[in-house]
Amino acid sequence: MDLRKLKTLIDLVSESNVSELEITEAEGKVRIVKSNGAPFVMHQPAMAMVAAPVAAPLAPIDTPPPVPTGHAVKSPMVGTFYRSASPGAKPFAEIGSLVKEGETICIIEAMKILNEIEADKTGTVTKVLCENGEAVEYGQPLFMIE
Repeated sequence: MDLRKLKTLIDLVSESNVSELEITEAEGKVRIVKSNGAPFVMHQPAMAMVAAPVAAPLAPIDTPPPVPTGHAVKSPMVGTFYRSASPGAKPFAEIGSLVKEGETICIIEAMKILNEIEADKTGTVTKVLCENGEAVEYGQPLFMIE
């Protein structure tokens, strides 16, 4: 496959919501997979599969993500994470905030119901692990408290 055509396809995948693109031509098959925002190209000529990283190298799949230190406040439900009671309002908890056990630190909206999530430990917020408006899963860490 022409290198200019391949570069155009990589740019297309990088700039779009497409996560995977596979093209088969007479010269072979090209598959572009976007993982963590960086495209990865696999080209299969006539016989063998050759893999070459295009942008940033990807971590091996079996490597666990780094574990944050401290106590994780986890989501008790599936829903949408909100840091404050309303748009533009001050967040319940920010990095460096001292929170007490039982104090509201965020809201999770589930089925049009706003559920206040409380700190389950007294301490200082060291990390906010979710973005405002992000969908969260049951058991997903939301904050780190030390």
